[in-house]
Amino acid sequence: MFFLVLVSRRASHLAQQQYDVIVVGGGHAGTEAAAAAARVGAETLLVTQKIHKIGVLSCNPSLGGVGKGQLVKEVDALDGLCGRAGDWAGIHFSILNRRKGPAVWGPRAQLDRQHYREFIQSELLSTPRLTVLEGSVEELLVTEPNPEEPGHHRVTGIRLANGSHRISSSSVVLTTGTFLSGSLFMGQNTSAGGRIGDAPSSAGLSQTLRERLGLRIGRLRTGTPPRIVKESVDLSLAELHPPDSSPTPFSFLNTHTRCKPEEQLPCHLTYTTPGVEKVVRESLHLNSHIQQDTKGPRYCPSIESRVLRFPGRKHQVWLEPEGLTSELLYPQGLSMTMPPEIQLRLIREIPAMHRAVIHTPGYGVQYDFVCPTQLSPALQVKCTQGLFLAGQINGTTGYEEAAAQGLWAGVNAARHALSMPAVALSRTESYIGVLVDDLVSRGVTEPYRMFTSRAEFRTSLRPDNADLRLTLKGFEEVGCVSSSRYREAVRVRDGLQDALVALKALALSTHNWRKKLPHVGISEARNTIMTGMDVLQYNEVSYEMLASCFPESFSPFLEFSQRLKIEAVYKPHCDQQKKEIERIQKEENMSLPQDIDYFSLPVSLSQEVREILDRVRPSTLGAATRLQGITPAAIIHLLNYVPTHLDPRRLTRHSRLHT
Repeated sequence: MFFLVLVSRRASHLAQQQYDVIVVGGGHAGTEAAAAAARVGAETLLVTQKIHKIGVLSCNPSLGGVGKGQLVKEVDALDGLCGRAGDWAGIHFSILNRRKGPAVWGPRAQLDRQHYREFIQSELLSTPRLTVLEGSVEELLVTEPNPEEPGHHRVTGIRLANGSHRISSSSVVLTTGTFLSGSLFMGQNTSAGGRIGDAPSSAGLSQTLRERLGLRIGRLRTGTPPRIVKESVDLSLAELHPPDSSPTPFSFLNTHTRCKPEEQLPCHLTYTTPGVEKVVRESLHLNSHIQQDTKGPRYCPSIESRVLRFPGRKHQVWLEPEGLTSELLYPQGLSMTMPPEIQLRLIREIPAMHRAVIHTPGYGVQYDFVCPTQLSPALQVKCTQGLFLAGQINGTTGYEEAAAQGLWAGVNAARHALSMPAVALSRTESYIGVLVDDLVSRGVTEPYRMFTSRAEFRTSLRPDNADLRLTLKGFEEVGCVSSSRYREAVRVRDGLQDALVALKALALSTHNWRKKLPHVGISEARNTIMTGMDVLQYNEVSYEMLASCFPESFSPFLEFSQRLKIEAVYKPHCDQQKKEIERIQKEENMSLPQDIDYFSLPVSLSQEVREILDRVRPSTLGAATRLQGITPAAIIHLLNYVPTHLDPRRLTRHSRLHT
């Protein structure tokens, strides 16, 4: 309530104000976008339908995972909110994929829903230059474009529903999630909405995007499982999965999590039975959502989809706590849209839930999304100046993907409003860069989620080094990182560099190393000089072992022991990848002007290639290489033609927009 009072007070003189940036939507993309825009220096307004729903975890009460955890670390490295929120609200921390190399470890946490929401709201309230307003956006204000910039339209603000209240701004960020023309499905019942209990966004907003701006709009679907009363579940019939004994924080600013190790809650694992499949098949005629062709998330499918796609199999069901004091469990893996009474029949076919009680039934959602190939790498709509999109409106799924896009769209919306050049992240330097490049270059045919396998250079883009990759750039070039975080990142960078110098400076013969470390399998056949860096690459060797042998050289850097071990392990891989990274960066630095007439370009390109380039209009040569249907020969012809034949002044101006 205190939050609501203060926000309403800050918004009381709204009619007399104009904003640099307006963010529409208070979910994971919207909150990161608003906070990032304000950090860059823009006067920012966040408009959301219900202020008390800001930061709500609409679906699963968790953050991170394989690929997703890397995004959380990168958002944090750029001073975003979700990493610190996860550390505050986490109640079960674990590193997924720990049996594999650190490059593909997946930091993950179960969250207390209430604590997460409270943290996000508190952070927004204390962010300078940020105002929050409760309301619904009826339409975008659109006018003629600035002739000095690419685009056919220009957004100048928003008009609120239920009146003619107009609010002006230089940039607008749409983060409407599942609310853009959203429809809810439960059994054969359908209602308008993007989340149960909430109305969809205004039909006027979809109409503006589709008819006024001429954007290509698609339709996607998702769903959520029923929430189960914890006391009605027999957890003794499920496998116990405890958290890590020592929680690993998401944020580089935190050395520990709010939840003490001994206070963490366990998760439990159980499986579906043949009875579950029987219930699904017998109720298909009562389930309108599953009968439709709209694409759903492949990697988080409903139980109906899993049964139909993989008949006869048993499927995992994770029973996850929703909070330290919550009375509910979240059955991960049981997203369903059948009628509530059939949902109860289904879950009771699982032994651990044979007497389960449903608190809230599961349901499905269908919603509009904008085909993301219509966006620039800054997440700005190519045909519309000042309009940025982030989150599920771009065809993605997941909190982490939404947060990453929100931060980057917010940064660029602020820079656009403040007459600063746009910034882009390369796929060679971040998972955020991979995410954005995949979306704007390749588009989506189903809800997109992040995996480590999507990143070609994942041995370099590790969770442990996101601060070194992004925090310095975030402060020096982007402007979204605080000076205090920057100083800490510089301290860490300098400490790691000094430690690496010390490791490389210590050189002994293999004979002497075997004397120092008799339990390490250094081959006796090998007779050469090895540095501390070389020895640290052995699986059996830890940095602490080296520090105990050479305390004067290595003890000052013990706080970086795990990071130094990871650096040593991946050094050969990263060295091998440097040339490939340099090649891709060269291609990404070659901008392709948005007004090229590909059909008249006097180079040897097939009609199919010309049509693809004309439709997608990639911003760089690097983006063009990743378009389906673009041949290596076409790239070579563009590489040879563009730098020498197109107006260098135009290329220079366009390059500035994407540096």
